Amino acid sequence: MKKYELGLIGYPLGHSFSKKYFTEKFERENIAGYEYLNFPIESIGRIIDVLREHPCLVGFNVTIPYKEQILAYLDEIDEQAARIGAVNCVRVLRGTGDGKCGKGIRMKGYNTDAYGFESSLLKMTGDNRPAALVLGTGGASKAVIAVLASLNMPYLTVSRQKGKGDITYDELSPEIIGKHKLIVNCTPLGTYPVVDSCPPIDYEVVTPRHYLYDLVYNPSDTLFTRNGRKKGATVISGYAMLVAQAEKGWAVFSE
Repeated sequence: MKKYELGLIGYPLGHSFSKKYFTEKFERENIAGYEYLNFPIESIGRIIDVLREHPCLVGFNVTIPYKEQILAYLDEIDEQAARIGAVNCVRVLRGTGDGKCGKGIRMKGYNTDAYGFESSLLKMTGDNRPAALVLGTGGASKAVIAVLASLNMPYLTVSRQKGKGDITYDELSPEIIGKHKLIVNCTPLGTYPVVDSCPPIDYEVVTPRHYLYDLVYNPSDTLFTRNGRKKGATVISGYAMLVAQAEKGWAVFSE
């Protein structure tokens, strides 16, 4: 049986559960002929080498810091991913004409993060549509923002640097936190192995009416979620989003 390869690009990848998730999925569901690999590339340009060195690679996921940088290497982008401006899932189409990354190779990008975030967010908030604070302005935040907009949930983006978000952390007052009952961490702060960090917000003004959503999934309980739980807030890690987006990605890879 012909063997196909799937994988994950990003740097570093020590925190990622994707390889474990897909390997166990293939075994559990008796899916033969697929192998999932990690590709910890130090620059996005190395994707060309990965494609050449792995002729059986038919798709890959994209994580920090390449969800926006990968756009320049794609031959086609799904409509939703184009609107979001970030890609976390790429299908490699071989033998379909020459593309940007080599002869006989074309790539199409998708965003399954939006699906994963929306499905898990609605399970957490139910019918509530609170105003949100989006911490971070990188590729992961773009899918979050797209979902909030589609659900008519007002939001502010928060960045360390003035001009990159709507406000900076220094401008994040207790009043603003009080008015925005959903706080989404789209930064890598708290990710393994640096688990003793979290976004610099005033957790003392978080209330039981708040929802704290951490896109970080390793560890499953971060300093961000622990700080929220101490104040009675409803908290969730990014694992539910990981699973939902992975299954949506599998549908792309296997179509």
